Amino acid sequence: MTATAVLTPIGSATAAPAAPFPTRIPLPDGFAPEGLTIGRGGTVYVSSILDGAVWRGDLRTGRGSVLIPGTPGTDRAGLKVDARNRLWTADFSGGGASVHDARTGARLAHYQFTDEPGSLVNDLVITPRAVWFTDSTRPVLYVVPLGPGGRLPAATDFQVLPLSGPAADPGAFSNGIVALPDGDLLVAQMLAGRLVRVDPDTGASQVVDLGGYSVRRADGLVLRGRTLYVIRNLTNLVAVVRLDPSFTSGVVQRESTDPRLRVPATGDLFGSGLYVVNARFDTEPTPDTDYDIVRLPA
Repeated sequence: MTATAVLTPIGSATAAPAAPFPTRIPLPDGFAPEGLTIGRGGTVYVSSILDGAVWRGDLRTGRGSVLIPGTPGTDRAGLKVDARNRLWTADFSGGGASVHDARTGARLAHYQFTDEPGSLVNDLVITPRAVWFTDSTRPVLYVVPLGPGGRLPAATDFQVLPLSGPAADPGAFSNGIVALPDGDLLVAQMLAGRLVRVDPDTGASQVVDLGGYSVRRADGLVLRGRTLYVIRNLTNLVAVVRLDPSFTSGVVQRESTDPRLRVPATGDLFGSGLYVVNARFDTEPTPDTDYDIVRLPA
């Protein structure tokens, strides 16, 4: 089934801001956001964990509208835009992933990784050769290999990589994921409070030494060079970690806090700003519950 863009008015979320690049961007009331990514030209995309909708906005104006309408009984978590302007989404409790045209919202592909009850396909990272997805409740990574020129594979041509070592510990709750310059993957384990490096060929893993610092409630990860931003949801802070050249250890440089943080789930960088989405997981969502994106200094 193909989704098309719906330019739905969203009340206060379409109001013109007082200045360009507002520090706060309101989302539609009741949206229940989870994932956030920034694509071409400062276009921001936010997913809903309530019904799988995707909202698209402009960081310069703060204006936006629903790109992909929600469907009751579905949900989405992490999302990313690739170099070909395709929007990839982790379809959370649906056990799979979808690919959409980031301009029109039309669905281009779907990959059903698992029908295992309780699986949560949570976050993803795009590399030149593949797209990798975490499952918060299973010790695996799902891999969608890309063909020449980034060609999408057939719906059944994905792989399941079993994890070993600390990445496979039960109850650790794998969440955010980024790709390291050496080819390994870095995964946040939200309940274990740690970061693990994963070999993408074997699934073997090791804990990143943070000098005893716990990243409990780590949700989204954002990497720029050797600086890692660990967005810790219910803790209402972003831990800024300077990784060593081997990416096997790191030092926490600061904990960034702000009264505007209301259980941030994840974020992305644009220029000198770190944009994070307030998921408000500690608040029961209602049609009137307000949500927003806030900009922090990176």
